[in-house]
Amino acid sequence: MNHKMISSKAVIALLAAGILGISTWATSSSVVKAQSPKPTAAQIQKEAAAHALDTLNSFYKPALKGQFPGAVAGLTVGKSSKKDVIKLIGEPSIAGKGSLAFDLYSANMGNPGYAFSYAKDKIQEMRYFGTNVERQTNIGGITMKMLKQNWFAPDASSTIKNGNAKQTKLTYIRGDYKLEFIFNSSTDLDHINLLKK
Repeated sequence: MNHKMISSKAVIALLAAGILGISTWATSSSVVKAQSPKPTAAQIQKEAAAHALDTLNSFYKPALKGQFPGAVAGLTVGKSSKKDVIKLIGEPSIAGKGSLAFDLYSANMGNPGYAFSYAKDKIQEMRYFGTNVERQTNIGGITMKMLKQNWFAPDASSTIKNGNAKQTKLTYIRGDYKLEFIFNSSTDLDHINLLKK
């Protein structure tokens, strides 16, 4: 009988320890969850800037071949035809009319916008407008300061007029091509152009 009492006491002790252990685990687990901080505005901004820098740097090497990265990779200024563009990304949202007009491909569903002008049925100039969704993680997060800190001084800088607005064009020579960054202000990159020197 004494043996049975010890057994019962042992079972009760084990059950109590198990319940206590489960309770402690549940409490510590919820404490860990409660302590996981949400990202701050500064952290979100820092992450967006890192994505924007990745976008900026993705243009560096393809420009040497007269190309843009991403959905239009493989299309080359001076070599690819209008048919090549349509085969790769479809018909333009708005077809250009007249010489030196641009065929426009609108940004949608997180896809960037592009524009192409042609001379003798070959791409004369490509433009990259970036995305409309989460723009700060793309072209909208690229500033003049970021560009100059990472790519150093441009080969040329000029002010251009677009209607009543003044824009700044920073040009970088990449082999046989020019990569032009068109800024509305020092923190507002409007688009990027790629054309032959």
